[in-house]
Amino acid sequence: MSAEVSTDEAAPPAEKKSKLTNAQKARIERNLAKAQKLREAKLVLHPFKDLASNKDRGSHPDAALSQESSVIKVQGTKYIDSGGGFLLEQPVLPTASGPEGLNKSGEEAPPILDDAIAIPVQYEECLECGDMFADSYLFNNFGHSACDKCRDKDERYALITRTEAKAEYLLKDCDFDKREPKLRYISRKNPHNVRWGEMKLYLHLQIHQRALEVWGSEEELVRQHESREDKREEGKARKYNKKMKQLRMEVRSSIYTKKTHEVHEHEFGPDTYNEEEDTYTHTCLTCPYSETYEKM
Repeated sequence: MSAEVSTDEAAPPAEKKSKLTNAQKARIERNLAKAQKLREAKLVLHPFKDLASNKDRGSHPDAALSQESSVIKVQGTKYIDSGGGFLLEQPVLPTASGPEGLNKSGEEAPPILDDAIAIPVQYEECLECGDMFADSYLFNNFGHSACDKCRDKDERYALITRTEAKAEYLLKDCDFDKREPKLRYISRKNPHNVRWGEMKLYLHLQIHQRALEVWGSEEELVRQHESREDKREEGKARKYNKKMKQLRMEVRSSIYTKKTHEVHEHEFGPDTYNEEEDTYTHTCLTCPYSETYEKM
């Protein structure tokens, strides 16, 4: 009797056990799949790159998306979207280049820069503060051992264009390109007009050191500036005097009339009488000129 009572008491919980319908199971599966896709999307920086890589295979209907979807072009300069909230100012690496360095579109392929940090890491010593650093803007672009902290504080590490350097330090093109070691530079689009040629920016400190190598000292550079300024002033004075003289000649031309030849005065010899015509003729002794006249 007690056993029957126990079975009857245990039966109601079994009846209360709920069963999921097919619609509820399908909904749960859809939510799980959606959560899995969201989780995978957070781990991928550029989810469309895989689609672009399969463009030729045609394995995905959205494969027509370009691989350059992560490249942003701002005023002629290409930036790479890192996917982390900032842009990388680096040239875009060519996807496929021909034997002559041309890509598929026929344009010249951009150079590939080897800017990776060597492993094991090679540390450089900063010439200003003495700290060790593994990566630096000045060291990567100009080969100058200075960390980024010192670069931001010191004005000597400013950049100068090639035209300004030639005018300020009286340098020639050979001093930039042929004199060893050759000066390194970075190219940037002209801010005044994008269609103009790219600017070559040099490190001001290296330009100053190259000027000292060419001229020997700062005093000699100052003397060269003064001598060229004197020559420039002399040239302006000569040009001014020439224009003033030309103006005077136009206003008072009678004073500046030039004699092309000396006036010849005839010296006649004795007269010759012609009875038939009743005329006299005399001839110049220094030239063949002859004159015939009548006497009253």
